[in-house]
Amino acid sequence: MTHKLKLTTAAAGLAAALTAAPASAVEIEYWQYFFDGRVKAIDQLIEAFEEANPDITVKHTHFPYAQFRTKVAAAVPAGEGPDVMQFYYGWLPDYMKAGLIQPLSTEAFPPAEIEEEFFPIVERMKIDGAYMGLPTAVRSLAMFYNKDLFEKAGLDPENPPATHDELVEAAMAISERDAGGNLLVAGITATPVSQDAHYWREVLMRQFGGQPYSDDGTEVTYNTEEGAQALHAYTDLFMEDKATDYGFMNESQASFAAQRAGILIDGSFRIGAVQSMEGLNWGVAPLPSHNGVTSNYASYWVNGIAAGVEGEELAAAEKFLAYLTTDEAMQLWLDVVGELPAKPSVALTEANANDPVYGPFIAGLETAQTTEFVNESAQRQIWLDMIDRINIGGVSVEDSLATAAEEEQKLLDSFYTE
Repeated sequence: MTHKLKLTTAAAGLAAALTAAPASAVEIEYWQYFFDGRVKAIDQLIEAFEEANPDITVKHTHFPYAQFRTKVAAAVPAGEGPDVMQFYYGWLPDYMKAGLIQPLSTEAFPPAEIEEEFFPIVERMKIDGAYMGLPTAVRSLAMFYNKDLFEKAGLDPENPPATHDELVEAAMAISERDAGGNLLVAGITATPVSQDAHYWREVLMRQFGGQPYSDDGTEVTYNTEEGAQALHAYTDLFMEDKATDYGFMNESQASFAAQRAGILIDGSFRIGAVQSMEGLNWGVAPLPSHNGVTSNYASYWVNGIAAGVEGEELAAAEKFLAYLTTDEAMQLWLDVVGELPAKPSVALTEANANDPVYGPFIAGLETAQTTEFVNESAQRQIWLDMIDRINIGGVSVEDSLATAAEEEQKLLDSFYTE
């Protein structure tokens, strides 16, 4: 198996898949986790697909997020699961080891066409010359900010921070504490339930001149002076600058929704939730740069075909998956779910690229990096433990960083030597 993935998706290949109908009427099943916007979007896409393909019926099944992976892991080996399913890109190694998915046909989904049509971040899905799945949408990070709290702090809400130093200054100006030092309003969010691990790993790390992993993904490379500087840039927000408290109100979006935080660095998937926050006067801006360097983190959920699907069901599954990666489907997904199109042909239209909300996220895709996880949940826990040692245990940034690097290297070694 090749661990470094290359990206792609299809025009001619998609066209071929779209026209290659199964020989007779067939029903396939599509699985995803429950999220209201995603459910509505897939229902609309299924309706359009079935209208164009009356010989194929698509059954839509969804589960709560917490149950989704367990359901897939139990159902697919038993032959009772989905034909087409969503999965997070970071789960790919686990899904391959468990034999839950099969490679996409290179005839139906030619890699060269995928690489020409999709944003390069989809490269994580390419294994041994074939793609294991393809996204309808992708995600990047940007900076949500509360315009009212900016004004209250004497800041210009029409000129949000453009550099990391400006970000720190703004966060310190916005934060409020009572006479006992208890935080009332955070200048910026910092919580375990957030995108902060990605922000440090792929944004701050690169902006301070470092690199989180070797080019082939097999070695941890963040235990350096640059890595320590990047970690200081994050932990200083709550350890030195007192612009926030780590863990304030438990979840970042909760404090932002309650207008108790001025700045929230989060993913484009948060757009819908922020839009629904009543009474919130907010804006979106690109992530601040540092040392003239801009960087971003991109992630995505892909649609893949379950292991064991064959015959007419496989032909129908390929046809439906191909439809989910058309320009039409991507634009609908943006309109209904708020996640970014996975193809520049859709994302970079004048209307989408210049949109005041979507635009900053779309612009972030230009410099976005996609972390190649071998065990996303375990690697996230290493990050959380690293922060806790600093924030609670009083361990120095440098020592905690070294411990994290050692732990994560063992995890990578275990994966790559199996």
